[in-house]
Amino acid sequence: MLKKVLTNPSRLTLQIFVGLAFFAQANAATGDEAMFVVNNTWMMVATLLVFIMHLGFASLESGLTRSKNTVNILFKNTMIISIGLLTYAICGFNLMYPGEAWIFGKWFGFGGWGITAPEGAAGLIGYANGAYSYWTDFLFQGMFAATGATIISGAVAGRIKLRSFLLFSTVFVGVLYPFVGSWKWGAGWLDQMGFYDFAGSTLVHSVGGWGALAGALLLGPRIGKYAGGEVNVLRGSSMPLATIGVFLLWLGWFGFNGGSVLSADPGAVSFTLVTTCLAAAAGILGAYFVSEWVQKQPDLSMVLNGALAGLVGITAGADTVSVLSAVIIGLVAGGLVVLSVIFIDSKLRIDDPVGAISVHLVCGIWGTLAVGIFSTNSAHSFATQLTGVAAYGLVVFPVALILFYLLKISLGIRVSADDETKGLDLSEHGMEAYGGFQVFSDS
Repeated sequence: MLKKVLTNPSRLTLQIFVGLAFFAQANAATGDEAMFVVNNTWMMVATLLVFIMHLGFASLESGLTRSKNTVNILFKNTMIISIGLLTYAICGFNLMYPGEAWIFGKWFGFGGWGITAPEGAAGLIGYANGAYSYWTDFLFQGMFAATGATIISGAVAGRIKLRSFLLFSTVFVGVLYPFVGSWKWGAGWLDQMGFYDFAGSTLVHSVGGWGALAGALLLGPRIGKYAGGEVNVLRGSSMPLATIGVFLLWLGWFGFNGGSVLSADPGAVSFTLVTTCLAAAAGILGAYFVSEWVQKQPDLSMVLNGALAGLVGITAGADTVSVLSAVIIGLVAGGLVVLSVIFIDSKLRIDDPVGAISVHLVCGIWGTLAVGIFSTNSAHSFATQLTGVAAYGLVVFPVALILFYLLKISLGIRVSADDETKGLDLSEHGMEAYGGFQVFSDS
């Protein structure tokens, strides 16, 4: 046999090529599987980091609100995770990603009830071009969904009825958020137009911000907030806890933005994390300078919100703006959030205990428009970005307002004055966050 092969060079060459082809094919298959494992693992890690953000929100809200409402804050944040994941499994995921099941053009689609992975490799390495599995996709996006209602929680803290808030959150997260989210991330009409929102400055943050604005308007201010015609400061219970919350949120943003690359691509992920962190750092500086200028002293709560403002601002374009542009976006967002908090509080007299409207709505809009200004991709236009911002505002705000109004005239949305004065921990839950300490009516 060897003699025949050696005396026939063409046959030898053919066999070598055939052997190399089989070897290359085997290696390619092995390489694809290895990359699938790497990509999917990173996406699961990113999912865990987004989950940590809920602890960050709970800590931040607890720290910036009064101690007599701490149990209520923690209870709402715990329930939001449950509501978000379950409603996303029942209908939200297939509302946001209808695939080919569009019913009214590219405006509304629904892929069916429940979640079911495609059989075999189609739900694993064959799903999303080997970037992640079907189940990872669901869980990652489900964690995003719950954050929208968490944003609203802070703006209505200290005076909303628990059951009314939970009912609102169920409809908001289970139906409204995925419906409008499909316009971009589900390949709907805004995506077809060229609207760009990398990780959710509009789709997550301003959507939650519009809901927060609607709730704060219909609820009205906390007792004593604007008593005597003055803007009174109702101080939070723990600035250390609020600071911990911000750093947990910043940590979670590594998954929020880094995971939105939707693969473990080392260049794209590392660049996205650099722009994300630089924007947050610039947001801190922006808030510091503006708070010193306006308030004549450095305000920790403003600086903390400055970090979040920078993070929200960069979220829409973290992968498509330059490093310098990311710094500018964060710097502007940090200054903007200070001016917005002061204007909303003192001029509009809208009571937002944690500054959620300013951080998530105002800076979410800024970050989305900034893509049209700073993006390195010429296809991203300011006019298209503005169209997207307007579309979400024109739908989400009135729908949230109607939902809150329907709850107001049916179940009621605000606790009684006595219950509010006593604190929602005792009136709604019959327990205290800090047992053994005397709780005063103004604490």
